[in-house]
Amino acid sequence: MIDTIEDYGRYLKLDRGLSRNTIISYQQDLMEYSYYLEENNTNEYPLDTFQITNFFANQDKKGKSKNSEIRMFSSMRKFYQWQEIIGKIQFNPMDEMDSPKKGSHLPVVLSSKEIDRLIETPDTSTPLGVRDRAIFEVMYATGLRVSELVNLKMEDLHLELSLIKTLGKGDKERLLPIGDTAITCLRKYFEETRNKLVSKYGNSKEVFLNFRGQKLTRQSIWRMIKKYIQQAGIKKDVTPHTLRHSFATSLLENGADLRVVQELLGHSDITTTQIYTHINQTRMKQVYDNAHPRA
Repeated sequence: MIDTIEDYGRYLKLDRGLSRNTIISYQQDLMEYSYYLEENNTNEYPLDTFQITNFFANQDKKGKSKNSEIRMFSSMRKFYQWQEIIGKIQFNPMDEMDSPKKGSHLPVVLSSKEIDRLIETPDTSTPLGVRDRAIFEVMYATGLRVSELVNLKMEDLHLELSLIKTLGKGDKERLLPIGDTAITCLRKYFEETRNKLVSKYGNSKEVFLNFRGQKLTRQSIWRMIKKYIQQAGIKKDVTPHTLRHSFATSLLENGADLRVVQELLGHSDITTTQIYTHINQTRMKQVYDNAHPRA
């Protein structure tokens, strides 16, 4: 199925003209579906809704959010549509299924203790451990999207001013403050890891590089976070976006103005940012329930 997913990616690029990030997102969903089929010895192209229903039941067991399931459903439906168009299958089984309904859940965030555990997990006695620690510090210090992180260039860093520049959605540029802890970790990464990679493999514009001196990908950040989450013993369904959620929630919990958080996150509409006020209120209620003797 992997070859078919790669062919589908080429179709999305050449025929549909979709962006690279959108194509990668589709392919990540389909690869997860493919792994499930392989693990369960299921036909490569199951056409009965029972098998597909089992897959979504498995997604529920993993604690996947309804938004993630809706995106997965859409990715699979379009994938099957394409196979139907090229004559690989006779009908689209997704047409017989109802899309998962969007829930009103709040995004997953990490507590301060969980953030500390995650950030301290990389082994900083190794060059890549130093890099990974710097990545976590920068993500939590700035709330960068993972796409913004991997595209961050050395010329975007203004560490002497404690600022970084990033290009967000819609090519919207914004300047973000970055704290001393993240700056210290970045400089350690430059000295102990990045400079050696550049010296060995040649110059690279991007800040964060892999062990071959090349730009990191979104998928590699995803895998890295999953690895360290497991090592840290954190049971939540954590994605790269969870650090962004945690960044925003931490600011609001410590008195930041909602408009400021909106600017830092690069949200064009403040209603998008308001979800974090609901998280803050939920946490406040939990603290009250646990702490008040009459709660």
